[in-house]
Amino acid sequence: MTVRLLTNIGRLWTGTDLLSNAAMLLHGDRVAWVGAAADLPQSLPGVIDDIVDVDEVDNLGGGLVTPGLIDAHCHPVYAGNRYAEVAMRAGGATKSEIAGVGGGVASTVTVTRGTDPWTLCNAVRERLRYWVLSGCTTVEAKTGYHLTRDGELADVRLLRTLEEEPGMPRLHVTFFAAHAVPPEYFGRPQDYVDAVASWLGDASQAGAEGMDVYCDNHHFTAEDAQRLLSTGRAAGLRTHLHACAKPRHGAVRMAADLQCTSVDLLHEIDEDDVLALAKTATPVVVCPTTSLMEGSRPPVRTLLDHGVPVALGTDHNPGQAGAMSLPLAVSMAVAMFGMSVLEALRAATAGGAHALGCGDRGVLAPGKYADIVQWDADHEGAFAWSYGLKSLRVWRGGETIR
Repeated sequence: MTVRLLTNIGRLWTGTDLLSNAAMLLHGDRVAWVGAAADLPQSLPGVIDDIVDVDEVDNLGGGLVTPGLIDAHCHPVYAGNRYAEVAMRAGGATKSEIAGVGGGVASTVTVTRGTDPWTLCNAVRERLRYWVLSGCTTVEAKTGYHLTRDGELADVRLLRTLEEEPGMPRLHVTFFAAHAVPPEYFGRPQDYVDAVASWLGDASQAGAEGMDVYCDNHHFTAEDAQRLLSTGRAAGLRTHLHACAKPRHGAVRMAADLQCTSVDLLHEIDEDDVLALAKTATPVVVCPTTSLMEGSRPPVRTLLDHGVPVALGTDHNPGQAGAMSLPLAVSMAVAMFGMSVLEALRAATAGGAHALGCGDRGVLAPGKYADIVQWDADHEGAFAWSYGLKSLRVWRGGETIR
């Protein structure tokens, strides 16, 4: 296997620690060694007998390097757009008024169902490539805009196929049929819950790693979510929950009791919710762009102070948040949530890996994937200043993909 040396790294955020004047050895698709350049070993058992014999040397010019970022919450599989709806909302229209003229999730479902698989695949490919270019090497990709068994399973397979193409990020595929009740089940929400429960085993076999439920009073109840999450876990799926809850009805504490893989968004939570999350160390995914649009900020500082693991997501979706830049989310997390730069970077790297249950990435340490980004900066403070820091080079498994 190829042995690469990355040297002259001015600032290195490993996902857990900050190093100056650092270096890394990569062995195939994994990190073999990382540390201060002055401590670079002359040999590494099982990797290289003499450091002068490395296959490739990259001098990074004193730049800033981090693990590949991890977007822990987004919705990239859809067709069409809802620009008119976004304009209506900006003009003061309510969700019910938008739904009354055919907007909302149902609008995207109609367009996505009517789009041929080739066109849909090309649109998703283009979006995923943008994530890579912005320094994101793992993307949590939800289905959820077909809301039929065959359509949702086809979306899972589409994502698995795209992941194997050159220049694509790693994907954590989340089966999200419990996004909304589709029009054909109008007035029969429990029938749709029964249907989704029967699809979860098929989703796992098709290649999904996780499943999600949108839990609030206009979508699925906490009782629906508990049933579906329990069924999904039995099928081998990691469990995620959109805990938007307006009004609140125990979704967060239910998810904590179930020890879900992650609980996301948390626009309205109280002290009891925070304590439940802290007691079970259940990871939370927060999405600054959505919080800004909703005008409701989760208590991130309180969550961190209680030891709750925090991750970041863009929540890219067709109806509300179009951003596909996790560096932008890092900047916004610092400005909106009172996070330090390193707290926000931890949430975008190690925190994202934790929230997705992916222990092989998010940290630059021996044995982890060599998913690495060099940034157009020489100090991590640039993330707070730039509002979308530019990546210069991106490695996935030790191979340059940007």
